[in-house]
Amino acid sequence: QERRYNMTILKQISIHELTDFKIGNAEYTEGATGCTVILPRDKGATCGVDIRGGGPANREGGLLNPLAANDSVNAVLLSGGSAFGLEASIGVTKYLEEKGIGFPTDSGVVPIVCQSCLFDLEMHTSQIRPDTALGYQVCLNAENNNYTDGNVGAGCGATCGKAYGSEHMMKTGVGSCAYQLGDVKVGVIVACNSMGDVFDYTNGTQIAGAIDYNTKQFLNCEEALYMMQMHSQLHTNTTIGIVLTNASFNKTQLTKIASMAHDGMARSINPIHTEFDGDTIYAMSSGKVKADLNVIGTLAARCFAEAITASVKNSESMYGVLSYKDIH
Repeated sequence: QERRYNMTILKQISIHELTDFKIGNAEYTEGATGCTVILPRDKGATCGVDIRGGGPANREGGLLNPLAANDSVNAVLLSGGSAFGLEASIGVTKYLEEKGIGFPTDSGVVPIVCQSCLFDLEMHTSQIRPDTALGYQVCLNAENNNYTDGNVGAGCGATCGKAYGSEHMMKTGVGSCAYQLGDVKVGVIVACNSMGDVFDYTNGTQIAGAIDYNTKQFLNCEEALYMMQMHSQLHTNTTIGIVLTNASFNKTQLTKIASMAHDGMARSINPIHTEFDGDTIYAMSSGKVKADLNVIGTLAARCFAEAITASVKNSESMYGVLSYKDIH
């Protein structure tokens, strides 16, 4: 039966209204780093991924290949810490094992935990990173759905606009956006940590990025690339996020939805998807409602762009780095 959608019933909702998922934040503020975890309430969910950046740090990404046998994920973890932050997934794995959640084997369950990390080592001290203890704690926090937008969780040490070096970057964080369309719900969580500048996709206005701290005037990261002003901080990026939906899709379809969601990232960040980034988007489905892939992918792109705006506008100045609230 053909499904018809009416834009007048497109309703913005809280990310917490996607009740098939538990979402938590935990951070080490003294290290300017943290974690955000997404746990399916049904203990497992179908998941796909699309990696566009040239320098990703991730775990179990191969299991999300449509050719791989696995079709259920028990958690997705977004974190800081670059490759060091991958240790946090051990804490998530430990938490899930204690709950008896994972792929069943004769030796017990094996939790399937996917993770992507952003680079925040330059923010405060590179010796404090997401670890096993923080990975376990963020799962405990998810039991209470403590997720909020801002420079918390995976966005604790996130920044943007680094083409001219760290002395010109701005503070960002994690952001979310969700919509309901009839009985279908689509939401996004993103940790914005971009080399490029950030724009409000609805009107093209720059809201964050490389800035002259003296004049409070924005610089232009795209222009920096054309001028070949390659600073060492150019490699310290990666925007990571996840699309959540109650719509029913298989892994191949979710990979396509993640791919479409990257359009939302491209609407909001410029430059994007360079070899200096590790930009990664997951798409996870609880499989409760039938829906059209093109509709959900298009809505996911919109959510992703709006979640990036939220990640900028809800962050505070920290660690000597200015935020949107102080600039505007």
